[in-house]
Amino acid sequence: MSSPDAATQAQFVSLISSDGEEFIISRDCAMLSGTIKSMLEGPGRFVENERNEIALREIRGPILERVCIYLYYKKRYDKSKSDLPDFDIKPETVLELLMAANFLDA
Repeated sequence: MSSPDAATQAQFVSLISSDGEEFIISRDCAMLSGTIKSMLEGPGRFVENERNEIALREIRGPILERVCIYLYYKKRYDKSKSDLPDFDIKPETVLELLMAANFLDA
């Protein structure tokens, strides 16, 4: 097991969906989620901080995949002064994505 300091410096974070799918994303992108940021940097000793692995038991794999894509989109275009490209969302996933975004504070 790595030390908390080494975990804090890790470049990537593993997000695990309710159905066991694993998504490895950059720590910078993951930190755009208020919930994930709290788990990784918050006070106390969260297991997630030590392992750089977060189990999101309430989010299915296909939804978590879109969340990860959105976090990269947000990082890339957050401070852009030009018109943003559309971020397409399938109508059948809107409700689950909204619930995931609310939970993740993204």
